[in-house]
Amino acid sequence: MDKAIHIRPRGINTRAVHGGQQRDPSTGAVTTPIYATSTFAQSAPGVHQGYEYARSQNPTRAAFEAAIADAEHGHAGFAFASGLAAEAALLELAGQGSHIVASEDVYGGSWRLFHRVRSHSAGLSVSHVDPADLDALRAALQPNTAFIWIETPSNPTLRLADLEAIAAIGRERGVLTVVDNTFASPAVQRPLDHGVDIVVHSVTKYVGGHSDIVGGAIVVRDPELAQRLQFLQNATGGILDPFSSFLALRGIKTLPLRLERHSANALAVARWLEAHPKIDRVIYPGLASHPQHALARRQMQGGGGMVAVYLKADDQQTAAVLSRFRLFTLAESLGAVESLVGQPWTMSHASLPEQDRRHRGILPNLIRLSVGIEDVEDLTDDLEQALSIL
Repeated sequence: MDKAIHIRPRGINTRAVHGGQQRDPSTGAVTTPIYATSTFAQSAPGVHQGYEYARSQNPTRAAFEAAIADAEHGHAGFAFASGLAAEAALLELAGQGSHIVASEDVYGGSWRLFHRVRSHSAGLSVSHVDPADLDALRAALQPNTAFIWIETPSNPTLRLADLEAIAAIGRERGVLTVVDNTFASPAVQRPLDHGVDIVVHSVTKYVGGHSDIVGGAIVVRDPELAQRLQFLQNATGGILDPFSSFLALRGIKTLPLRLERHSANALAVARWLEAHPKIDRVIYPGLASHPQHALARRQMQGGGGMVAVYLKADDQQTAAVLSRFRLFTLAESLGAVESLVGQPWTMSHASLPEQDRRHRGILPNLIRLSVGIEDVEDLTDDLEQALSIL
């Protein structure tokens, strides 16, 4: 009698290259083609090959959706025109007059969507909590709470949340848990493995990885929830186009390889900055000095590519430093092969009221580094010359 063959789960690198992918059935093409068509022929009314209209289905988008779902260990993925388009569609699950509990430290665009759009159009109410305080999180839940919405690591101060503990609270109270996994990516952290219900991404960032697309994604592990989101994706219509889907699919194939270099460079840069006399504080999950370093080691594979830095500088001095960078590009966004630097106070989080920014530690002397894949010595040389003005 033949022995049973144990097939182990595929690793993240193999999943990234092959996950959800099939050779093109008509040509055998190894790379999924760009299907630039708005509609598909039907052999009879309502009889087709799984594709009827490109808002509802597109083979290139479907290939990327399968790939991102596989990378996150999810049941299904859904691709959107931007990260905020994905979040807007996801909020449709909440319904009129719902409540959500969200991270205290949340992306400025998400805050704007919650407080300046859906609060008016759908009566959404939001309670912001420190997700590390599980008692406060439980206390914030209400009978109409639809989501516990978490960023980990958070934008921009890199706070962490205990995924397993928060997922358990969600199950206990019958509330869906959502994790924005943009800062980590599935190469570093897979929230669904820890019991979380829904993962959202700005595909623009690490998944795309090359500063050449704008996109978003949702991944879920529950088939019934997937059906509801499939309806909402088609009904709201904010889909990712075929060319961007092609680029996102290409990006995900090299995601684990890139994140190895991003994480190694970021750790080296963070250590270098910790020893610099012009730096007040460095925040990076991979540093032993991070207050949640033990949690990072438990639920992340590497520290990721983002570093938050408080300069020993006033407003004008910080602006002067930001204008001196040569390799780090002063720009919005993050997660690309090239290194970027930003000032959350005036850029990514400018939409938050000043008192909220200050309460969250988003101060004028805070800069956010998206550490790329360049030679790390060149990056530290650029940091040294920029800081020399102080």
